[in-house]
Amino acid sequence: MRNGGQLLVESLIALGATKSFGVPGESYLAVLDALHDTHGKLDYVLCRNEGGAAFMASAYGKLTGSPGICFVTRGPGATNASIGVHTAMQDSSPMLLFVGQVGTDMKGREAFQEVDYRAVFGPLAKWAVEIDAVERLPEILARAWTTAVTGRPGPVVIALPEDMLTTLTDVAPPSGPAKVAEPAPDAATIADISTELAKAERPVILMGGTNWTDEGRAALQSFAEASDIPVVAAFRYQDQFDNHSPVFVGEAGVGMVAHVKALIRDADLILAINVRFGEMTTDGYTLLSVPTPRQKLIHVHGSDREIGKIYIPAIGIHAGPNAFAATLSTVRGGWGEWRAEARRAYEATFDAPAQPGPVDMVAVTAWLRDNLPADVVLTNGAGNFTVWPNKFFKFGRRARLLAPQSGAMGYGVPAAVAAKVAFPDRMVVCFAGDGDFQMNCQELGTAMQAGAQPIVLILNNGIYGTIRAHQERTYPARVSGTSLENPDFVGLARSYGFHAERVEATADFADAFGRAVRSKTGAVLDLAISPEALTPRQTLTQMRDAALASQKVTS
Repeated sequence: MRNGGQLLVESLIALGATKSFGVPGESYLAVLDALHDTHGKLDYVLCRNEGGAAFMASAYGKLTGSPGICFVTRGPGATNASIGVHTAMQDSSPMLLFVGQVGTDMKGREAFQEVDYRAVFGPLAKWAVEIDAVERLPEILARAWTTAVTGRPGPVVIALPEDMLTTLTDVAPPSGPAKVAEPAPDAATIADISTELAKAERPVILMGGTNWTDEGRAALQSFAEASDIPVVAAFRYQDQFDNHSPVFVGEAGVGMVAHVKALIRDADLILAINVRFGEMTTDGYTLLSVPTPRQKLIHVHGSDREIGKIYIPAIGIHAGPNAFAATLSTVRGGWGEWRAEARRAYEATFDAPAQPGPVDMVAVTAWLRDNLPADVVLTNGAGNFTVWPNKFFKFGRRARLLAPQSGAMGYGVPAAVAAKVAFPDRMVVCFAGDGDFQMNCQELGTAMQAGAQPIVLILNNGIYGTIRAHQERTYPARVSGTSLENPDFVGLARSYGFHAERVEATADFADAFGRAVRSKTGAVLDLAISPEALTPRQTLTQMRDAALASQKVTS
């Protein structure tokens, strides 16, 4: 006999979970007790805020392909964690969020911290469920695991009534996870694709998503290179294709550069693989007409719900990205110069003017491109600073990017901690703005306690940069609510046991980063960035002056 908490933990171990993240609560004490004896089998990383814990679970799922496990208490704990669920859904990251719930005898009375989790998380998650009977734990957990990792991966929220967790049962845990093969295309459909590609004059491959394997990425790269077709990565998935390949030509995302917009807009055929066609990847749904694109669209996705959701494809293929890539054969066409021109334009995007202020991020990112290890993991939250890891770094086959498609501030630090939990021996570098960092800087405590300390670069310009940029363009010279007074970040980081330095000049960065790498405690480097360096190619003053001039013209 075992109680529900023990059965839950044993079931997760049987399904393949090895790490979990959470903040404790009295509503799931039986689970915490069961975790007491599972060190080395299912470790519990104690976090400081449920939002940070959920971000860690989302990032862990995105990085490893195995569901990130998160435990939070009922009510406020669950609502704090909702930001991670939303991020996991938009990122297509497999995740299981376990939430404590009031006892079944209290439900429906608005008991202390009671929430209807199906109603709250139904629109945010891939599936939301509550387990009232202990005997159904293995069944529902196995289904939740499979739901999280198949089709379009995503988060599942599972509510756990307190009395269910303490009820005894002799039900056994599942024997293991379901082995579900990716759906694969048929030979006739692949032949049709080859025919359409051969007729094209300006083809583009648009790829993205989280559930690629090394073999699948290699197969797609071999096909694209042999066929000389340009490859564009969807928003924040540029780590899924080797950026050093001659066919890689950029990312379709926030701040989309002109040549990528033109490539998608002017293509006569788009082979979209594992892409959900979000707002950022389509430049606000303007590059392809809704619902019928001018470009011939071949849309491949592991979830049939994504095909035709926004755009009606000429050919829709329900297939996993790896199974699909494995079937592709070389296609020849006269588009070589089309691809070469796009690659030249991509290479030119790394040439930006020196930035005003003490630390020049153009020079810093150039140094990082040359010196970071091949298997580095970069993370970031949200803000104008994300242009540096997202647009000024080349991801090789082994490098990874953890960045939220949801645009969630505060994601970078927890994601970096999760990456160090998953891969302790890999270098993990988090880029964070000063506002972004303060959304979850308390998770440095999690890193310290878990021995999972990354290197954090704080791009400290004293403003909420993205909002200031919109403000200056819309209401120039009327600054309101976007200036920050910051704490001593170096002192704060040192209080969490991190090596920390303030970097006041570009020339000092390389040595400071070297000390950060040699540190055994993780490191925080507080970079002095001018608020004038708001974007790589337009200063804050230039932005303001342009808006003021425009107002004069219109008036």
